[in-house]
Amino acid sequence: MSMIALNQVKKSFGAVTVLHGVTFSVNKGEVAALIGASGSGKSTALRCVDRLEVIDSGEITVAEHKVHDPKLDLRKLRLDVGIVFQSYNLFPHLTIEENITLAPRSVKNVPKAQARELARSALERVGLGDKADHYPEQLSGGQQQRAAIARSLAMEPKVMLFDEVTSALDPKLTGEVLRVIEKLAESGMTMIMVTHEMNFARKIADRVIFMHRGLVHEEGDATILNAPRTTELQEFLSHDL
Repeated sequence: MSMIALNQVKKSFGAVTVLHGVTFSVNKGEVAALIGASGSGKSTALRCVDRLEVIDSGEITVAEHKVHDPKLDLRKLRLDVGIVFQSYNLFPHLTIEENITLAPRSVKNVPKAQARELARSALERVGLGDKADHYPEQLSGGQQQRAAIARSLAMEPKVMLFDEVTSALDPKLTGEVLRVIEKLAESGMTMIMVTHEMNFARKIADRVIFMHRGLVHEEGDATILNAPRTTELQEFLSHDL
């Protein structure tokens, strides 16, 4: 069963068309790696899934929400979809626990004590159980990114979206964050990751979607990264070596 489905999605910014009719789906419990060169449209496609960008035409369904519908209840969509960006966007004046409890309390009206439990549980899942009372500036970049993941997990989403979450981190911190994402995958979370970490995609992805010039150019399981069928994917992977 598809948890996420895009059908002929088109998106332009002014005169520039970024998505030319993107179609792909991700089943419940699957991890999809969205790969491609800069400007291929992969981050725009991801942002459309959470309606951070409004599409020009086509259809997007996420956890039974019709994202393309002008009458979409955005609040309900965002309860089911967590998204983590390259920048952590943590509030510097709040502790890590306060950062995490903010949304459950304000959006879902979760009582304070229960929100704290959710925060502590989410922090344990990302290996930061001892950092609840720290402030963001007291954490490394990798720890802040893991805290951002915990913040999304505390909302108990059905789908997680990751947009180049390790691109600002050095290799050691990247490894910390990727281990957390790998554990999430093992727990059965449905995920789309925009990533340039090809070895990680080989290891974790059930489905690899290669975008080129605003279209899905090639897709399949992770073996396409070892035996690409198109010259464009071959060329893209050769730059990664």
